[in-house]
Amino acid sequence: MLALTDTRIKLVKPTHKPYKLTDGDGLHLLVTPAGGRLWRFRYQRAGRESMVSLGSYPAVGLKLARQRRDEAREQLSAGIDPALAKRTERDGRAITFASIAAEWMARQPFSAKTRAKADWMLDDLILPHLGTRSINALTAPEILAVLRRIESRGRHETAHRTKWRIGQIIRYAVATGRAEHDPTADLRGALTAVTVTNRAAITAPLRVGQLLLAIEGYSGQPSTAAALKLAPLVFARPGELRAAEWSEFDLDAGFPEWRIPAERMKMKEQHIVPLARQAVALLRELQPFTGRGRYLFPSLRTTARPISENTLNAALRRLGYSKEEMTAHGFRSTASTLLNETGFPPDIIELQLAHAERNKVRAAYNRAQRLNERRDMMQRWADYLDQLRLQASGSNVVPLKRATG
Repeated sequence: MLALTDTRIKLVKPTHKPYKLTDGDGLHLLVTPAGGRLWRFRYQRAGRESMVSLGSYPAVGLKLARQRRDEAREQLSAGIDPALAKRTERDGRAITFASIAAEWMARQPFSAKTRAKADWMLDDLILPHLGTRSINALTAPEILAVLRRIESRGRHETAHRTKWRIGQIIRYAVATGRAEHDPTADLRGALTAVTVTNRAAITAPLRVGQLLLAIEGYSGQPSTAAALKLAPLVFARPGELRAAEWSEFDLDAGFPEWRIPAERMKMKEQHIVPLARQAVALLRELQPFTGRGRYLFPSLRTTARPISENTLNAALRRLGYSKEEMTAHGFRSTASTLLNETGFPPDIIELQLAHAERNKVRAAYNRAQRLNERRDMMQRWADYLDQLRLQASGSNVVPLKRATG
């Protein structure tokens, strides 16, 4: 049987029935009644005969058809079914970034606020440029082009967060068999580094005392005043403090505590805040005003929501402190700086700040075994703050000292 030639293929005529022209090694050309000339490769795998299409003539010439046949034969030798491989490749091209992003988003246990931010990033920054692209065909340069648009507006941190979000979605596609590689991994070092700026905080003892004295005289809303007074005593993150719920507090225990549930913590682990006597007294004063509701510091507009994230910063501005001097988050830096300067163990301070502990075993041990030390530190810290406030009002101050022995 003679192999096919381009001349012979060009001369074929359709008939009322389809017929085949064989080339060899499973390759043949199917001539249809409508005049189509279709390349087919027939093969056997696992005792069953199968066939895969290799394209149509003249778009796929004889030389290319033979090349595709040889590639299919190599797949067979490697234990791969050519027809199945082709369907997988075709399906991969049909799966868009947008479809995978929607599937990934539906599986995330986001809070309403986090979901809104994720939706904004996808709808405004990512999908207009990558949404219709095949998830398995995305390249590092085209992703970088999207990120460069964001950087060009001076939003360098947003560019890094967008890269991270794109990578999350592509890695989900890799894990579920719809993509082979995450190209964002190839962008390491390609973006402008983000300059980290510490949130403004007052750390000089005398100025801390002056701040506490100013807070003592705050004449705004009672719940805002209470939040300002409690912030330095517990030095929790502002989001954790403003959304504090009465159900999280045990003021009558032998060792009063505030247990912040895992879902409200940055590290997604429950956090215990030992309450000094001063904090307990402050909370008991607040109870008659907000204790019947859910939140310690409810919004003025509705008790169904806590005060806004800007309330405490606005109160500090009202007291005369600019955003370059002090922020609500700055109470954490104030405590960290002064506690470290006075010699408290860094591990105890970091635990109370609820910073991440990479060693899970060590973290569990610390949480279980060092609570007594944290209680002692929090009481000594509250006493020291009282002394700083007295000093600012003209009295002498006693230096903060940690327990010995």
